Amino acid sequence: MKKLILLFTGLIFFSCNDDYLDQVPDDRLTFDETFSQRNTVEKYLANIYSRIPSELDQRDTNNHSGPWMGASDEAEYWVSFHFGNFMNIGDWNATSGETGDQWANYYGGIRDCSTLIQNINKCQNCTDERTSQYIAEARVLRAYYYYNLVRLYGPILLMGEQPIPADADLDVLNLHRNTVEECVAYIVSELDAGADALKTVSFQDDNAGRMSRPFALAIKEKVLLINASPLFNGNTDYSAFVDETGKHYISQSVDVNKWKAAADASKAFIDEFVPGTYELYKAYNVDGTYNPYLSTRDVMLKDWNVEMIYARPRGGIAYHYEVTPYHAGYPDEVHGAGGLGVTQEMVDAYFTANGRSIDDPASGYQETGFSNFQAPFDFKQRSAYNQWVNREPRFYVGVTYNESLWLNRDYGNIITELWYNGNSGRAVGANDYSPTGYVVRKNMITGNKNNTNRSIPMLRLAEIYLDYVEALNEYDPTNPDILIYLNKIRERAGIPEYGSAELPAPVGQSDMRIAIHKERRVELAFENVRYFDIRRWKEAEEKFSGDFHGLDINATDENNFYKQVVFEKRIFNQRHYLWPIPQVEMNTNRSLIQNPGW
Repeated sequence: MKKLILLFTGLIFFSCNDDYLDQVPDDRLTFDETFSQRNTVEKYLANIYSRIPSELDQRDTNNHSGPWMGASDEAEYWVSFHFGNFMNIGDWNATSGETGDQWANYYGGIRDCSTLIQNINKCQNCTDERTSQYIAEARVLRAYYYYNLVRLYGPILLMGEQPIPADADLDVLNLHRNTVEECVAYIVSELDAGADALKTVSFQDDNAGRMSRPFALAIKEKVLLINASPLFNGNTDYSAFVDETGKHYISQSVDVNKWKAAADASKAFIDEFVPGTYELYKAYNVDGTYNPYLSTRDVMLKDWNVEMIYARPRGGIAYHYEVTPYHAGYPDEVHGAGGLGVTQEMVDAYFTANGRSIDDPASGYQETGFSNFQAPFDFKQRSAYNQWVNREPRFYVGVTYNESLWLNRDYGNIITELWYNGNSGRAVGANDYSPTGYVVRKNMITGNKNNTNRSIPMLRLAEIYLDYVEALNEYDPTNPDILIYLNKIRERAGIPEYGSAELPAPVGQSDMRIAIHKERRVELAFENVRYFDIRRWKEAEEKFSGDFHGLDINATDENNFYKQVVFEKRIFNQRHYLWPIPQVEMNTNRSLIQNPGW
């Protein structure tokens, strides 16, 4: 008999203040005991929440995180065991651990959600109001986990409302994959139902981090966006990808109305929640003047700010170690690995201060030489390589570069030296150094790197705005909202708006699409979005393949450090657009059809 591999997991406490994601009691309750009392129901629900990935743990892909930054064109991890490094050279398949871990985590969560929904009526001291809330939270969580599966594996199995027993014979159940269309329809219906039930439930203060109506509706628009995107909307590369009856798993004809559905869902979110609930986060100087650098930096650091739609209450701090440079000779509080390197391709994606791409002749970009320049995070001018001079504020938020001032000044004014013999270079750091000559800076706290007292940002309003304008441009390219909402992002970033005296607006749908894609890349850099964007746009064979560049970290002469070199030749093939169904699942359920190419 082939058994379901998704196991019933231990219970943990649900409380933002009690660090519930880290607590697992020593005792284990019986099934009936679990659902008989409110406190144990809450522990069970908290366990379901614990499956939400903590995406600051990507080095070891712990806490259900994925390899998204290092597997995209944004970054490179210095450690060989990072799963993104295996993906980048094509050394992964249906038996790889991460392939199965993602599948098992989300399907485990789905099963637990269904179990709670079916059994919460056994609770002896749960009010009707509380029962309704917990069911709604479980429905939203279940839909969210399905969404995560779809964006990785494509057409998946919808398990139905009844949880499958742990000892079920899957061959007898004869479970089959559903089409992407069927998956999307089910996820959207569940999110709508959950959102309606949570309409009057607070999602702030003590409830921060729980499922909410805004989160449900935000994920709804994201589900519709991926369904409208080229990967799933008329993708004839999958013409032979059919079930036993010949039904296509992925639609074979482009339907522009899918873009309309995504745009409508985005606009509905904006109309309901902006400005009353959410708005773009902005920070100001003591004299009242606007500060775009602090605005784009602190939106990721200020817990539960006005832009944050959802954040994980807490998670691992491996990320702090990864993005804090080595800083030889300095205390542990400012001493790290600096091993999460930014690619030169990502560095080059940032605009210049006048809002133009570096390949625009009017950008003012200088490729060589040095200038005295005061970065927005610094208090004085320093000699800086011209490539990094007069870039937009988000560049200084996102990238630590050679000879830049470190964020934490409690131990003096630390200047990060990333070249070979520098205080954070390869010769000094031994196994801890940047593989590209740059270090990711975004989402790093400004104090002690060991501080865990923070939330983990996952979804913010800027992403909704960018989703909206992307979808709108695909079905109604002359709609004035495209420029309005795209410019809201640029205005907050402190760069000229399109259509202003300083910068002409893109002309035509194609040019606007390019502008939107560029803005997404910069605004959402290092937020675990780029990997999924490039796949859903069907651009990964171009963007994730070939030579990737950094600075010459092996140059013993600092002047030669600034020479761009190839640090890796990456591979992305057609089959990599969809992750393979784990082989253990294929062996367990012979009704499954594997994704093409695997």
